[in-house]
Amino acid sequence: MRVAILYHPKLPHSQELAREISAFLLRRGHEAWLGSSWDVPAIEAQLPGSDLILTLGGDGTILRAARVAVGSNAAILGINLGRFGFLAELQPEEWQAGLCQALAGDGWVEERMMLQTEHCREGQTIARHHSLNEVVVSRGRLARVVRVDTYVDGTLLAHYVADGLIAATPTGSTAYAFAAGGPIMPPDLRNILLVPIAPMFGFTRPVVLSEGTEVRFVVSTDHEAILTIDGQFDLQLQNGDEVLVQSSECTARFLRLRPPSYFYKTLSQKFGELRSPWLTNAADEPVEQRQSPASCTPC
Repeated sequence: MRVAILYHPKLPHSQELAREISAFLLRRGHEAWLGSSWDVPAIEAQLPGSDLILTLGGDGTILRAARVAVGSNAAILGINLGRFGFLAELQPEEWQAGLCQALAGDGWVEERMMLQTEHCREGQTIARHHSLNEVVVSRGRLARVVRVDTYVDGTLLAHYVADGLIAATPTGSTAYAFAAGGPIMPPDLRNILLVPIAPMFGFTRPVVLSEGTEVRFVVSTDHEAILTIDGQFDLQLQNGDEVLVQSSECTARFLRLRPPSYFYKTLSQKFGELRSPWLTNAADEPVEQRQSPASCTPC
């Protein structure tokens, strides 16, 4: 097996762990190469022929890997060295056992929808991008709204006047779209989620679109507006610019070692469970030992 190990260049522990994993793989007869997750040209040069991509960082490192692996058959296995780690499969202390499991073929591949975006100006496409989480058209540094006419398959949906508008995948539904009030969607769905950011006019609720839909944003602004891809880089938008968003033919491939129901367990762990102050987990103590409201000490 040929394994790419992408480390976070700003985390010294990430590079140390990358070298440790590389030595582990080489001792077992596999091929491994290391690279900074920020060095896209170098990754693109070495990625062909790779079977597995190990990411050593947070969710941002996984997002970078998913974009650079577009068109590749390599699956991503994330080892979480970040704060949230919603997309990662393994914690740092689990890497050796998890990697042995993966090398033995004991896992399954999860495919997740991606978006393809075209940035157009005066009828000409000036840039194309892929994203795993979301595409955002929004205001710039000044706290002033942008106006975004939004068309769905050529039909006007709404004139949005807002801080911005998010087009997200089901993967991105747990990211910026969730913070802006959107619903959580299971990752195996193939829909485009539209979520306005602090809207003054237009739909104030999120809209879920089918996979084959083409969304066109027409931007009206007399100040600064930006197009952001996966929250990791942005491009300046001018008045009259158009942004076309649709599902990509490419998918992000993840190697999973947990059962398919892992998503809901991760939701519970990462976002936290709502609990009554009178209840504890059934595993914490026997039912007869739990304190009832009647026996609580008065405040």
